Amino acid sequence: MLLHYPNKKTEQEIFNSIPDVELEQINSSDSHNLLIQANNLIALKQLITKHKLKDKIDLIYIDPPFATNNTFTITDGRASTISNSSNGIIAYTDTLKGFDFIEFIRERLVLLKMLLSDNGSIYLHIDYKIGHYVKVVMDEIFGIENFRNDITRIKCNPKNFARKGYGNIKDLILFYSKSDNLIWNEPKIPYTEEDKIKLFPKTEKDGRRYTTIPLHAPGETQNGKTSQAFKGILPPPGRHWRCDVTVLEQWDKDGLIEWSDNGNPRKK
Repeated sequence: MLLHYPNKKTEQEIFNSIPDVELEQINSSDSHNLLIQANNLIALKQLITKHKLKDKIDLIYIDPPFATNNTFTITDGRASTISNSSNGIIAYTDTLKGFDFIEFIRERLVLLKMLLSDNGSIYLHIDYKIGHYVKVVMDEIFGIENFRNDITRIKCNPKNFARKGYGNIKDLILFYSKSDNLIWNEPKIPYTEEDKIKLFPKTEKDGRRYTTIPLHAPGETQNGKTSQAFKGILPPPGRHWRCDVTVLEQWDKDGLIEWSDNGNPRKK
């Protein structure tokens, strides 16, 4: 999967076209941390050649320009207020478009893949207008088999500048790995004791906490397996049992259904 467009370089041409620039070192600390202020292509090549980080980076997150054809400024002297306002100090220009923008992104992704370890992952933040082209570029570089997720990022300030169209409420985060051997940390947070009490307010005789959910769901069926009577009870109007009545019978035998004082069954 790849895009064809004018002046598309090979990966070797990209690497060879980046000048070898000696960057001035401001802090002589022995720390392994680096903060490089430079053209990011030059910085990426420095990480590969000078700092010997090829195939050693486990995690990359980038937030490139979105091909908006705007100039973004810093207002009130605060980087957190970057916007496309005409007032303030220029933070960056986002004026590349078309295949010039695509090659701009591709050049950087080629070097980022060189830096990524076999266990590494890359996350790229982009918008809905250009994101589908960027995904094809990432499919080409990292392999479509290494595409992991398209993560939706809901905007804190949704906009709709088109009178005939839905609101612009989200961006994309494209998640790729370099191989099947990626490092994966399950995104889970342990429940606190307060969480357990709130989410599982009931207690079994053996001390285990639990909650209950309805046995029925929206949507009415007629003469189907999920519309039959269970223990002489039909689903409420406009609803159906979540599963076959024979399954409900088995759940009841296994003690997985709780009956309220007024005879309403709920699944534990």
